[in-house]
Amino acid sequence: MRRDNLARLFDPQSIAVVGASAAPEKVGYQLVDALRDYPGEVFPINPKVAEVAGRRTYASLAEVPHAPDLVLMAVPAAATPDVARQAAQVGAGAALIVSGGFAEAGGAGAALQAQLASICSDSGLRLLGPNTSGYARPATRCFASFVPAVRGFRPGTLGIVAQSGGVNLSLAFLAQRRNMGLRLAVGLGNAVDVDAADVVEYLADDDGTHVIVLHLEGVPNGRRLYDVIAATTPRKPVIVLPVGRAQVAEFAQSHTGNLMGAHAITAAAMRQAGAIVVDSTEDAIDCAAAFSAGRIEPKPKPGVAVLTGQAGPGLIILDALRSRGVDVPQLGDETVGRIAKLLPPMTYLRNPIDTGRPSPVFADVMMEVARDPGIDAVLTFALDEPAALDPIAVFSRTRDQVKQPLLFATLGEASSIETVRDALAARKIPTFFSPERAATAAWALAEDAKARWRCSLTAPATSIEAGERASARDELAAKQLLRQYGIESPKNVACRTHDEALRAFETLRKPIVVKVLDPQIAHKTEVNGVHLDVSDVERLRRALEAIDSIPGDRQERGYLLEEMAPPGVDLIIGAKRDVSFGPTILVGLGGTAAEALNDVSIRLAPISRLDAQEMLDELRGRELLDGWRGAPPVDRDAVVDALLAVSALISTQPELTELDINPLRANPEGTLALDALMIWASPSRG
Repeated sequence: MRRDNLARLFDPQSIAVVGASAAPEKVGYQLVDALRDYPGEVFPINPKVAEVAGRRTYASLAEVPHAPDLVLMAVPAAATPDVARQAAQVGAGAALIVSGGFAEAGGAGAALQAQLASICSDSGLRLLGPNTSGYARPATRCFASFVPAVRGFRPGTLGIVAQSGGVNLSLAFLAQRRNMGLRLAVGLGNAVDVDAADVVEYLADDDGTHVIVLHLEGVPNGRRLYDVIAATTPRKPVIVLPVGRAQVAEFAQSHTGNLMGAHAITAAAMRQAGAIVVDSTEDAIDCAAAFSAGRIEPKPKPGVAVLTGQAGPGLIILDALRSRGVDVPQLGDETVGRIAKLLPPMTYLRNPIDTGRPSPVFADVMMEVARDPGIDAVLTFALDEPAALDPIAVFSRTRDQVKQPLLFATLGEASSIETVRDALAARKIPTFFSPERAATAAWALAEDAKARWRCSLTAPATSIEAGERASARDELAAKQLLRQYGIESPKNVACRTHDEALRAFETLRKPIVVKVLDPQIAHKTEVNGVHLDVSDVERLRRALEAIDSIPGDRQERGYLLEEMAPPGVDLIIGAKRDVSFGPTILVGLGGTAAEALNDVSIRLAPISRLDAQEMLDELRGRELLDGWRGAPPVDRDAVVDALLAVSALISTQPELTELDINPLRANPEGTLALDALMIWASPSRG
């Protein structure tokens, strides 16, 4: 029923407008007027006037001749629960609330929103909003919105889903500006019932939607959204714009809690699901436009060719592509030989292919480039010079003979290049008006191909069966639990008194590290609780006395004496049970500067071995692992094993909320956990 009612929401045959107004400046009038070309039935509800925007009115929903598929509400927030109940009672499938004053206002507004959620749950009514600008479906001329300009949207194949109504319209207007048509553009508002996952799933099953752009602000049920995106991206591209990069949560107990902000987890989860993650509305639309040229077949390293009539812009494109990890491979000798016969000497032919100036041979060169086995997409740049090059003629020759996606970038007089853009769009060749924007589009094609290849080899991150309940309240207990999962630590001894510490000191290889052992102290270095290179009894006594002087309850305090580890690269491996996305895992450059470096890679857990390997490759400091300036390379397989162990731990221990191994010392012999912190939902259980 809920699935059927979602279809009634977005493809209604009849619409009622409660709160319809005869005053043109009122939202209740604008909602009716926006439906002036809608071919279905429209029932304005207003007991005080005879008509609104030329349509007969009805006194209430009960007087409408039959149950409307969709009820639009332009009434005060306090009145919406009653209207929603009436809609459900008369058999409506869905409702849409444009009013504000709900959870975003707190207090009474939050209570009203809770009532709406309960009505939807009990009745099966689907609700878009509240606090939404609505949606636009140009192909059916259904503009369920109070914004007049939406009636100008053209039909097409782009689906837009935005948590903000303003962002929904911004993306839609940007798409219209570049002559892209819309299949459906939805603003979710407060998403009391219909959320991002619902709409993406709906568009995934819609044959008329070819690409989806998704804007996210907050994700209440991230794991479900991840599952929906992961099921969608093999069928059609999804581009995600998550906002909130600069938001800072309350200080967390662990480094992991600070490094895994909401934006970082959302972006990582969407990439893991196969989506393309972007940082701006313009990038989102440019990437969506790229897919009008088609998709590159899934592969780990798709190659892009750059054909340019001007060397400078070609270098900008090359730099932008390689900076984002896109392969711009050298062309094979046979390809270069064929191209050399078409171009004058002193031009660069290996890739980018610099023709020296736009010319009619562009078409022949492009077809030769496309024949190269290492090329999966061709990006062409040429300034607008009609006397030298007719792009429409060039691409008319090549489109049917080149199977790879073709992109075109140009700059020139506005009317001329817009004419070219529109003509090429009809041939499914997107045009971009700067080198950088064209590079972003080519990156999107390559990123999509790599993501689908990766996802085809890795199982989705679903929860796994919980293991035997465990708890570890201090560093020693945490390391003992890690050892059960295969992560070793240096030899250590826990002591309660100075005499015990002196006896233990004699049994350990020197030098050692002496640390405070206290479940109440998360960051030991910040309270002078870590003392390195302790090699004699006098240094040991000073370390013990320094730990004794740390303020706080000493009832559970002790000392941890541990052998110093061999040199290597310090990493951080962390895990966190996110309230929205569930178990997540992180790896990065570690030590006391982990948060300052912020060089991390994140995945939802559980992860596969390929996921773990890719996480290491994503680090900016990955060269440190492979032998930097003569240092021996670390045992990468051992680091991968540690990541898989932490993934299993956070996935099988439901009461473990955060975990830090910082640092994890990696060297050619393997890995050692030098410090470990675990935070449990029920710490009193230890």
